Amino acid sequence: MKFICDTERCIDCNGCVTACKNEHELAWGINRRRVVTINDGIPGERSVSVACMHCTDAPCLAVCPTNCIYHTEDGIVLHSKDQCIGCGYCYYACPFGAPQFPETGLFNHRGKMDKCTFCAGGPEPDTSEAEFKKYGRNRIAEGKLPACAEQCGTKALLGGDANIIADIYRQRVETRGYGPQLWGWKIAYGKPKRGGQYKAEGDSPRVNQDMRDSQNHSGRFPT
Repeated sequence: MKFICDTERCIDCNGCVTACKNEHELAWGINRRRVVTINDGIPGERSVSVACMHCTDAPCLAVCPTNCIYHTEDGIVLHSKDQCIGCGYCYYACPFGAPQFPETGLFNHRGKMDKCTFCAGGPEPDTSEAEFKKYGRNRIAEGKLPACAEQCGTKALLGGDANIIADIYRQRVETRGYGPQLWGWKIAYGKPKRGGQYKAEGDSPRVNQDMRDSQNHSGRFPT
């Protein structure tokens, strides 16, 4: 189970952030998910929704001295608040800033760590009151997707089986430009400049696309 955020679709509405806080009734100051803007106010500006990415080789799991962080059978990275000692090692190890500490204080007295659970709860019995108080609602046990992904109005944030969402993203990239090499707003959402429909499949040349357009210049933006 993984997250993918399509930066070409994210509009910085923070709907995912609000949905997460509302669904799990998070404490003040805790944001399991946040929207980060890159190149703010200049050409090439992009927004990306960031939370725990539930890494296959999670660095937070590797550094935790109490082994409170673990993988589920679905590959979701969860933690046990009962075992957490608030040392902060996971906070320093995570490249995404996912671990949060609701209480401030001296080192080793931060309180229990909190992070995105992929809406999968914790080690307590599924959908129990104890689980909800510590980790929020267990939507995975209810057969649902994470609240943030379901709330996303532009479907920029995808959450679910890694193979499925990776295939969805691959199809989007191929539709936007010439194979997986080119992409852009004008190809994904604009009208063909030379008439007809965009050819989104195969490796043949896209004869109805202006490849010199800045939105589709392979050397200007990463694929």
